[in-house]
Amino acid sequence: MRAVPADRERWLALGLLLAALGLAYLILVHPWWTAPMLDLQQRIDALQQRDLRIRMQLQQQPLIQRRLAEAMALTAQRPGFLVEASAESATAGLVQRLENAVVAASPGNRSCAITNRTPLTETSEDRFRRIVVQVRLRCGSPELSAVLHSLESGSPRLFIEDLNLLASRNFYLAGQGGPQQGGLDISFNLYGYLRPLPGATRAR
Repeated sequence: MRAVPADRERWLALGLLLAALGLAYLILVHPWWTAPMLDLQQRIDALQQRDLRIRMQLQQQPLIQRRLAEAMALTAQRPGFLVEASAESATAGLVQRLENAVVAASPGNRSCAITNRTPLTETSEDRFRRIVVQVRLRCGSPELSAVLHSLESGSPRLFIEDLNLLASRNFYLAGQGGPQQGGLDISFNLYGYLRPLPGATRAR
């Protein structure tokens, strides 16, 4: 009859011991040992993941360098900026491109000719300086299409804005000996961008 209370006392004592150990762990061990170790493990995992990403990026470096070299070579073949270093020479280059396009579309200026080409002073404060030439042509429709395509598809890149077309019943071309039937009176602005000097920025 006395064995039952003794067993109960032992289990009670064991429970109290476990509770005391748990309380001691929560008060003494966890904040001073377990929590710092868990935090340290999280930092180690983060550093390992960062190291893995860096090593993967380093492995891709030869591929990235090769792609960059290919992109630079392609850009050199089709430059976006005008190749001339000054506004005056760039303007002369624009006019030369225009004259070449007109001659290619109409050899001898039989059905297309330049009637006016005037450099414009660009006052914009954009980051890249525009070189603009105001152009006026007398052309047939097929020749005009060929001229515009040649200007906009060549290298370096040129752009056309403010394009105006006016039908003309008769027009004169130098060296043709008389008026030509039909055709268009065309005006537009032809422009490109001057390559900025290293370290130079335009005021805003």
